[in-house]
Amino acid sequence: MFIRKNKYFFIIESIKDIDLKNIKKRDKFSIIYRNKNNIEHLSDLLNFRRTCKLKSIKFYVANNAKLAVLLNSDGIYMSAFNKSLKVLSLKKFNFTIIGSAHNLQEITFKKRQGCKVILFSKLFLVNYDKKASCLGVIKFNNYLKINKNLIPLGGISINNLNYLNNVNSEGFALLSAIKKKPANIINRLF
Repeated sequence: MFIRKNKYFFIIESIKDIDLKNIKKRDKFSIIYRNKNNIEHLSDLLNFRRTCKLKSIKFYVANNAKLAVLLNSDGIYMSAFNKSLKVLSLKKFNFTIIGSAHNLQEITFKKRQGCKVILFSKLFLVNYDKKASCLGVIKFNNYLKINKNLIPLGGISINNLNYLNNVNSEGFALLSAIKKKPANIINRLF
């Protein structure tokens, strides 16, 4: 079964995590570059950014305003732990600000940060923390009544991809699933 949404967010930790040749649809995909451990050369990042532009893929940098400006990215991604309001000064660069949240209090703060889209976690159970709670489809849809700009994140895998058709948001975000089987997932998205 295929998944039809308007926006797909892929969170990658290295530019090697995803092959842009697999992405054929234009204007639906966004890549959030969240470099925690890897040190990648600026020239490689600039080439990756250039390829994203050619394929009409939005490119965001996580929690690093200097790198976002240097790469001329489409915006910046503010993770849930990032509580800085300095990000509001980036609006002069025409950046779109994306944030992530885990509860209603964090959603409210992300609105104060100027986030146009908020990735809301966790939709499903995750492999790395079986005891952590998850929202599920019904509870997530109830949160959408409060804020329509929520995008589900967390626990989404090839096994539960079909459930996303029941989620009323305009898209979804993938983190670990895009590293494991990127081609299998990308081929099911429209």
